[in-house]
Amino acid sequence: MNSTYTLGDMAVFSVGAHPELSASICEYLHIPEGLMEVNKFSNENSFVRILENVRSRDVFFIQPTAAPVNDNIMELLITIDAAKRASAGRITVVIPYYGYGRTDKKDQPRVPITGRLVADLLTTAGADRVVTVDLHAGQIQGFFNIPVDELTVVPILVNYFLNKKIPDLVVAATDVGISKAARNVAQSLNAPLAIVEKRRIGNDDNTEVLSLIGDVKGRPVLTFDDEIDTGGSLISAFGALMDAGATELYATASHGIFSNGATDRICAVEDLVELVVTDTVPISEEKSHPKLTVLQSCDLLGEAIYRIHNGHSVGEMFTY
Repeated sequence: MNSTYTLGDMAVFSVGAHPELSASICEYLHIPEGLMEVNKFSNENSFVRILENVRSRDVFFIQPTAAPVNDNIMELLITIDAAKRASAGRITVVIPYYGYGRTDKKDQPRVPITGRLVADLLTTAGADRVVTVDLHAGQIQGFFNIPVDELTVVPILVNYFLNKKIPDLVVAATDVGISKAARNVAQSLNAPLAIVEKRRIGNDDNTEVLSLIGDVKGRPVLTFDDEIDTGGSLISAFGALMDAGATELYATASHGIFSNGATDRICAVEDLVELVVTDTVPISEEKSHPKLTVLQSCDLLGEAIYRIHNGHSVGEMFTY
């Protein structure tokens, strides 16, 4: 980062969901973290107070909307309102993980499109811009009537595995929906692509693996997805890949949600060598495991904030 620019009119705040990431971003930017308090009253009402002047300043609020999803979304909305009423010059919400991103379409009768609803709430609250990372579906950008910068941590993941130099590697998409992104990963790693075709059963995260497209026999396999939640789909994919003759398994995803003990279940798979995600959501001590590697996204997010603040291109960050 070019340190000749003055960042004095920028303010970067952690709303509270991921203070470690916010602190690392401010370290990258060489600025102090903004001061604010977020707490709850005894009646469960959330309260936010910004503890420094933000009038006419370029304000960035960092808040991944992972668990507890609804609390984190509500606190972000209240924070935006507080900044708007404090006459902030521009309000950018940095949402490294966009909760409700899976609810991006009406795929059953009488169900909501919650991804659009959250977008409307953020805009109505007063956000001027959104920065996010690897949306579950690209069309979510179109849910907003304000600018959206979608960053990607895929180059971070790719570089990690390039440095490992795993011979004869095959990249496997964990379902057809992620196959385009997985193909780009495979090309970057100079590896062939396989696709695990699956069918989701109901709304309870159960899946049924149908078939495997591609040849993995006698080769190590790296599975790729945008996020890992309960791990059910991933473990099913592991079984299909090993049945097809894979020698060992690696897994990677942009976001490691790891609900309900997922890390332990995934890492209990004997043939899994390593599970790699980024820190777009906080990984608690309970979710850690010797097989789990968490890569940092602070430089990516910090550079995007720096470029937005100074009117530079964000897209050039991903020009090769």
